[in-house]
Amino acid sequence: QVQLVESGGGLVQAGGSLRLSCAASRSIFSINAMGWYRQAPGKQRELVALITSSGSTNYGDSVKGRFTISRDNAKKTVYLQMNRLKPEDTANYYCNAVVGTTTLYDYWGQGTQVTVSS
Repeated sequence: QVQLVESGGGLVQAGGSLRLSCAASRSIFSINAMGWYRQAPGKQRELVALITSSGSTNYGDSVKGRFTISRDNAKKTVYLQMNRLKPEDTANYYCNAVVGTTTLYDYWGQGTQVTVSS
């Protein structure tokens, strides 16, 4: 089991930057994958970025080239650096961890709000 706590959200003007952090309650070294998802009002939750235990990354099309996901195993933390933010990036951002071998388990943080003003 793992608990996830997000931080770093807030209000920023379009074109600005924010860095989100996701702190895990246990070592993330062996966690299969950790990622960021977002959900805007009236919309489905969507993948923003994902990083595997081997360091491979995957990004949603709308954030490619602007957002960067990284992990610090020593600090048990995953980061999402968000640059050139747009109003359409406004959403609640959730941290996710996938754990397991034969059976996979999903864990979610409570979310952090990001609001981008135009």
